[in-house]
Amino acid sequence: MLKKPKCPVIAIEEHYWDPELSATYSGVEGTRNDEMLKRLHDLGDLRIKEMDEAGVDIQIISHGAPSAQKLNSDDAVVLTKRVNDRLAAAIAKHPTRFAGFAALPTSDPSAAADELERTVTRHGFKGAMIHGLANGMFLDDKRFWPIFERAEKLDVPIYLHPSLPHPQVMDVYYKEYAKDFPMVIRAAWGFTVETATIAIRLVLGGVFDKYPNLKIVLGHLGETLPFLVWRIDNALARPGGKQMSFREIFCRNFWITTSGNFSNPALLCCVMEMGIDRILFAIDWPFVPNPPGTNWMETVPLCDEDKAKILSGNAKRLFRM
Repeated sequence: MLKKPKCPVIAIEEHYWDPELSATYSGVEGTRNDEMLKRLHDLGDLRIKEMDEAGVDIQIISHGAPSAQKLNSDDAVVLTKRVNDRLAAAIAKHPTRFAGFAALPTSDPSAAADELERTVTRHGFKGAMIHGLANGMFLDDKRFWPIFERAEKLDVPIYLHPSLPHPQVMDVYYKEYAKDFPMVIRAAWGFTVETATIAIRLVLGGVFDKYPNLKIVLGHLGETLPFLVWRIDNALARPGGKQMSFREIFCRNFWITTSGNFSNPALLCCVMEMGIDRILFAIDWPFVPNPPGTNWMETVPLCDEDKAKILSGNAKRLFRM
C-alpha cells in the first residue's frame, strides 16, 4: 500500500463560524446539526484533537460562507474587523497549529483592501477568502479591483470560496430538485458552477491584465476548470471574439486545492494540466471530516516528492510559512 511521505501536513480550507457574524444571517445555524455547529464554533481543543487524530499539523482557518459577503450595513467594516481580531486571538493561542485567512467587508471595497492589509501586516494572515458573489455582484466589477490591487501589492492570495448561487439562477436551474436534493445547489453542483463562473469572469474582465501578479486560489480541485481549461481556451480563440490566452492566465495566476474532492483521476488531471507546484492540500473541515483527506493521500499514485509538495511544500512557498 502507498503511504504518505514524512512531511508536515498543512490544510488550507478549514472553516469556523464567528458567533457575531453568523448571527447576522437569519436561520443560518438552523441549516447545520448540533455536531457540525460544535465544530464550527470551536477554535481550540476539539479542532486540534481531530487534527491530531488525522495527522494534520496546521490549519489555515477561514470563516465559512457567506462570511462578510452579504453584509451591507453601516457597521459592516467594524464588524468584520472584530471578526478578524477574534480569529487572530484564537490563532495566537495555538501559533504552531493555526494560521488564518481574513474575512473582507466587500460592501466597501476600499475598506476591504485596507482590512486585508491590516490583517496581513498586523496579524500575519496569509491572505483573504471571499465567498461567492459580493452582495449579488460579480467580483470582476471594477468597484472590487482595489482588493485585487492590494492583494498583488502585499503578495498574498485571494481564495475564492463558493456560496449559494444567485437567487434567479437557483430559481431557473434548480428549483424542481432543491427540495429532494438540497445539496444540488451547494457542493454537488451549484457551488461549483457559481465559483467557476466567478473565476472565468475575472480572466475575461481583464483583472489579470491589470494585476499580472495577482494570486487566486480555488478549492475542490479547481471547481472543474482544470478539466475544461483546454476547451475554454480553444473556444475563446475562435474567430469573432477578442483574442486572449485563458489557459496561460489560469495556469499562471491560479492555485487549486484538494478540499472535499479526494479523487485520484481528478487529481491526476489537475497535475497534468497545471503542474504539481499549483496544487495545495485542503480538507474542508468540518463540512468534510479530516481522515478521508489524509487517508486518501496514501492512495495517490504520485511519488513522495510530489505528495510532499501537495501536503505542505507548495503551501509553504505560496504563504511564506
